[in-house]
Amino acid sequence: MAVAFVGGAALGAAFGEGFAVLHDTVKDVVSKARMFKPILKRLESTLDRLAPTVNEITQLSEQLDLRKVETENLIKNMEKGEKLVRKCLKIWWWNYCFKIYYSYKLEELDKEIVRFCQVDLQVHSTGNELRTLVNVNINLQQVDSVVDRQRVLCTVLDPPDFTVGLDMPMKELKTLLLKEEVQLLLLTAPGGCGKTTLVQLLCQDDQIRGMFGDNILFVNVSKTPNVKVIVQNLLNYKDMQPTFQIQCDEDAINQLSQLLNHLSPNPILLILDDVWLGSESLPEKFKFDLPNYKILITSRTAFPRLEFTYHLKPLDDVDAMTLFHRSASLHDENSYIPAEEDAKKIVRGCGGFPLVIKVIGGSLRRQHEVVWHSRLMKWSDGQFYFSSDTELLAHLQKSLEFSDDKVIIKECFMDLGSFPEDQRIPATALIDMWAELYKLDEDGIQAIANLQELNIRNLASLVMARKDAGEVKSYYNEDFVTQHDILRELAMHQSSQESIGQRSRLIINISGNNLPKWWTEQKQQLINARLLSISTDELFSSSWCNIQGSKVEVLVLNFHTKNYTLPEFVEKMDKLKVLIINNYGFFHSKISNFQLLGSLPNNLKRIRLEKVSISSLCKTLVPLKSLKKISLFMCNIGKAFENCTTQVSDAFPNLTEINIDYCNDLEELPVGLCDIVHLKKISITNCHKLFALPEEIGKLVNLEVLRLRSCTDLSELPNSIRSLHKLSILDISDCLSIMKLPKHIGELCNLKELNMKGCLRLRTQFLESIMDLKQLKLVVCDEERARLLEPIKEFLTDLNVEVAEKDINLNWLPK
Repeated sequence: MAVAFVGGAALGAAFGEGFAVLHDTVKDVVSKARMFKPILKRLESTLDRLAPTVNEITQLSEQLDLRKVETENLIKNMEKGEKLVRKCLKIWWWNYCFKIYYSYKLEELDKEIVRFCQVDLQVHSTGNELRTLVNVNINLQQVDSVVDRQRVLCTVLDPPDFTVGLDMPMKELKTLLLKEEVQLLLLTAPGGCGKTTLVQLLCQDDQIRGMFGDNILFVNVSKTPNVKVIVQNLLNYKDMQPTFQIQCDEDAINQLSQLLNHLSPNPILLILDDVWLGSESLPEKFKFDLPNYKILITSRTAFPRLEFTYHLKPLDDVDAMTLFHRSASLHDENSYIPAEEDAKKIVRGCGGFPLVIKVIGGSLRRQHEVVWHSRLMKWSDGQFYFSSDTELLAHLQKSLEFSDDKVIIKECFMDLGSFPEDQRIPATALIDMWAELYKLDEDGIQAIANLQELNIRNLASLVMARKDAGEVKSYYNEDFVTQHDILRELAMHQSSQESIGQRSRLIINISGNNLPKWWTEQKQQLINARLLSISTDELFSSSWCNIQGSKVEVLVLNFHTKNYTLPEFVEKMDKLKVLIINNYGFFHSKISNFQLLGSLPNNLKRIRLEKVSISSLCKTLVPLKSLKKISLFMCNIGKAFENCTTQVSDAFPNLTEINIDYCNDLEELPVGLCDIVHLKKISITNCHKLFALPEEIGKLVNLEVLRLRSCTDLSELPNSIRSLHKLSILDISDCLSIMKLPKHIGELCNLKELNMKGCLRLRTQFLESIMDLKQLKLVVCDEERARLLEPIKEFLTDLNVEVAEKDINLNWLPK
């Protein structure tokens, strides 16, 4: 169905027709495509539920102000969705990658249709409500300004004369605020994103003003709120005198209750602006059981205790450029007009933060061409706008104020600057760093708690995969952190307050072969940093100057080249405990000079390698007697360990943990690893070509965790695992080819957790083996196998069987 898009009724008719075709196709296919039946049933249910609403939209399309671009995009996607549903009939059960891809696309289509009908059109459940919305439909781009309003305390001030990018957020925020079940609503974003401006625009909206009238009360809470003062100001604003003297917070709350009851039953909107961490209980104090009484809170912190939250996002590229043009007065004929690419480079560096864009743009307004080029050079040379824009820095630094018992959170925030901008930071890499730098637990529980604290404060975004029971405190391989560029700049700025030689955290960004001037001035640059991070780009030729880093405990090397030479000064880092090598280039990298690590036998405990060719390392494998953990992510392994000049067990004699993730050429676990008798944890995940484990794995008598999830070609486990008497966790989830468990698996006398979700070919005979696992406490599996396990609970009385939720995880895919 090709549609020529026009306005009004034709657009509505095209939308209705596209919906009907998709609806009919899903109903036809759902019973035939067994592999996609759950998601297709959900999609069918969504379409059934929305059909009456879509019919109303079609009938009223001439009156409704349908948003043309969004409607056209949805029609196109429904056409693609109809074809996608048809293709589900052609996917074989064994094609795992296509199953994930198609399921993901169907999920996205389902969400888009719901979002369009419930948010973009503000459609509710009945035709009467829809017709009511037609009558109050407004054009958000033509918000009337209230001129000469009296500016008094507790009155919402006028928004800036020029705003951009807030039309849709205002519409979405209003829709959420007006829901009947919402009394407390949190608007959250980092400082400088425009939260207060958005609230100011909201309060000028015709529908909001029509509903709340003069009962919109605005309170600037700030860092140290005084409840007595807040209530007194509110009383003065409404020309009311307190019925008794306010001497304490309890008195103030009682007076506020009287004020609100006086204003009721008319709707009331109380706005608590800029609520800080530590004051999250304040909105609860101001909450009363009154009809049509709502509280809107703004904060840099996403308070978990508040049920309803709206996250304001930074500006997109188009809106950011519009704001920058205005802030820098680029429309003024007296201003220097930079090249478009230069302007984009500056705007990209602002991270979409309106405050940042306005400060940077304002500092460049009517400046000479030389000033523009100087700024651009500083940016590319690793210097930051913060060094001169003290107004911006002072504002952003407010987000970095921590109590004495949480100073380590600030340190963790600054450590995030060790990784390149716009890159996902693996949670496991941070766990390794912080276990050694701050003596946090090796399992990562404390590190994840710190990341969650940063996430709540909007200083970073922690993305955690859904976890089955038993994984919550033990498996973080799929979790990662992202951070806005501007916050990363802030982290690096905070780390650079001292002189180069005195910094405890030294972060170096090298463009091309242009090493920082301070580095080239001295032949032996002495540093006292405990954490050293060096990032280079694809033009770097591995020509290093020397550094004396005798106190460095964590070294992070980020690069983009196919060949990379480990710097010579590494062999002098006697205290080095953690080495993290990240290749962000397209191809796997060959590492030379790896033998330098041989001079660090006493302290090096953890190595993490990303997108590295392991064969290049094994040619020069050296004994690392203190090494406890090695992690290989997206590396080329092949048969590398078989060609080593040194036995793996001799090179890593005290290794206790090895993680291999997304190493797509790994076909067999290297036999040499089975000679490392101290190994306690082996995690091999998402290695789809792995088809066998060696029988020698039975020699790992100290092994406690064996995780083999999503190894789709692995067909069986060797019988020798019966010897792993210390094994407590066995994870074979999503190993699609495994048909049976080893005959003598019952000899795993210490096994407590067994995860076999997604093992679709696993035969029912596995029940006989599980009967002998007397210590088994948890089994994670699909619904069918869970039913089969019910009778076993009579014999294993402590056994808990959890039915795993279906999870589509594409977080590993590059963006």
